[in-house]
Amino acid sequence: MAVNLAQEKNYTADEMMIIAASRMLKSDDVCFVGIGAPSAACNIARLTHAPDITLIYESGTIGTAPDVLPLSIGDGELCDTALTTVSVPEMFRYWLQGGRITIGFLGAAQIDKFGNINTTVIGSYDSPKTRLPGGGGAPEIASQAGQIYITMKQSLRSMVNEIEFFTSFGHGKGYDDRQKLGLKTTGPAALITDLAIWKPDPLSKEFTVTHLHPGVVPEDVQANCGWQVKFSETFSTTPEPSLDELKVLRDLYKRTEEAHKTS
Repeated sequence: MAVNLAQEKNYTADEMMIIAASRMLKSDDVCFVGIGAPSAACNIARLTHAPDITLIYESGTIGTAPDVLPLSIGDGELCDTALTTVSVPEMFRYWLQGGRITIGFLGAAQIDKFGNINTTVIGSYDSPKTRLPGGGGAPEIASQAGQIYITMKQSLRSMVNEIEFFTSFGHGKGYDDRQKLGLKTTGPAALITDLAIWKPDPLSKEFTVTHLHPGVVPEDVQANCGWQVKFSETFSTTPEPSLDELKVLRDLYKRTEEAHKTS
C-alpha cells in the first residue's frame, strides 16, 4: 500500500502551482475568480480546506459551486450552482466597487516585477504581433478587490522586465504608486507560478521569491524570468501536495474533461 501511495503522489509542476495557489485562500474570503488556473485554484480551495469560501464570477454568479471547471464566465454550470445571479452592473458597482470582494484571483499573459499585467497586445497596440484576449473585468478587479493573487506559468515571454501594455495596474513602478493614484486596496499580494511563490517586498513592492517548489533551484527561476530575480533571505520549500489535494484536483479535471467532451 505504501508503494502505491508513493506512486500516486507523483505530481506535475502545474498541479503544484494550482494546489499552492489554492492554499492562499480561506473560508471567509469573497473571491472574484478568473477563468483557467485561477478558477481551478479557487475551486480546489472550496473542495478542500475552505468549504465556506464565496466564489464570484464576472457574469454575476455569486456563491457558485460548480461540479466542473467552467470554460468561460458564461458557462451554465456557474449560474446553475450559484446562490444568486445579479446583473453585471450590480456585480461591479455594488460588490466590487463597494469593497465586498476580499480577493481577486487573476491570470496573466505578461507580468512585470511589480505585478502589472498585460492581457491586451504584444507589440504596438495599432499593429500588434499578437492580440490577446483582453482585460474583461480584470482592470477593475485589480484596482478594487482587497488583494490580488496571480497565478501563471513562468517563461521569458510571460515574465518580462517591461510589459508592452498596461491592462491591469499592479504596483506601477513600486513603492507608493498605488496610493498616488488614489487606490486604497492592497494590490498584488502573491504570485504563484509553476516554480515558486512570490510576494511583494514590503517597501519597494517588487516581487520577491519566498518559496521554491520541491525540486526547483534558484537558477531555474532566474532562467525563466526576464528580470533580475530577488530571493527572500529566508526563502523555503513549498510543502508538497497532499494525497487528498491531488485526488480532489485530478477528480475535478476528470469530471471537467468528461463534461466537455464533444460527441
